[in-house]
Amino acid sequence: MLFIISAPSGSGKSTLVRELFSQVPGLHFSISYTTRPPRGSEEHGREYFFIDRAGFESMVAAGAFLEHAEVFGNLYGTAWSFLDESTRAGRDLVLDIDVQGALQVKRRWPAAVSIFIAPPDRETLARRLKSRGLNAPEEVDRRLGDASREIAAYNEYDYVVINDRLQDSVEQLCAIVNCERNGDAAACRTAQACRQSRVAARLQPVLASFGLQN
Repeated sequence: MLFIISAPSGSGKSTLVRELFSQVPGLHFSISYTTRPPRGSEEHGREYFFIDRAGFESMVAAGAFLEHAEVFGNLYGTAWSFLDESTRAGRDLVLDIDVQGALQVKRRWPAAVSIFIAPPDRETLARRLKSRGLNAPEEVDRRLGDASREIAAYNEYDYVVINDRLQDSVEQLCAIVNCERNGDAAACRTAQACRQSRVAARLQPVLASFGLQN
C-alpha cells in the first residue's frame, strides 16, 4: 500500500511519522530528493538526497519521479525507485510530501491513502514555527500564508488528523494505517472518525482561524 502524509510546516508531522514507524512494523519510508542545502545535522541519504538543480531537472526529464514540486524556491521529488523497492520488500510505502506532490500521486496512484495533518489553529502554528528559532519573522509569515493555502486543500485527502494532543494524534494516525492495511476492527472505529467527511465540522474553527470557509 501507498500512504501519503501531508501537513503545513510546523504542524508536527515529523514527530507523528516518527511515532508511526516506532509503533507500526512493516513500513518503508520514502526519502525525497531536494535541491535545498542540508540543515544542521542532516545527512545525504538519511533525511534527503541532496542534489543540484541541474541533476534534479535531469531526473525529471528521465521520468524518474513519481511526483515533484517546487516549495519555498527549492525542488523536491519522490523517485519511482522507492515504490519499486517497497514492492520487492513486501512493505507499505509512506510518503511525507507537500500538498502539490500529494495531488500528483493521487492522480497517478488513485488507490493511495492520503492523510492530512492539520494544526489546531493559526495561533498555535505560528507559536510552533517561532519556537523553532530557525525562521525570521518574514519567513514565519510566509509559511503561515502557505499553510492557509495547504489547509484549504484538506478535502482532497481521505483522512484528516487535527494535531492538538500528540498522544491522540499518534493513536489516530496508527489506527488509519492499521485499518487500511488489515481491517482491524478497533483501529477502523478510530480511523472512521478521522474520515475527511466526518472531520469537516470539527475542522471549521481551524479553517476560521486562517480566514477560510468550508
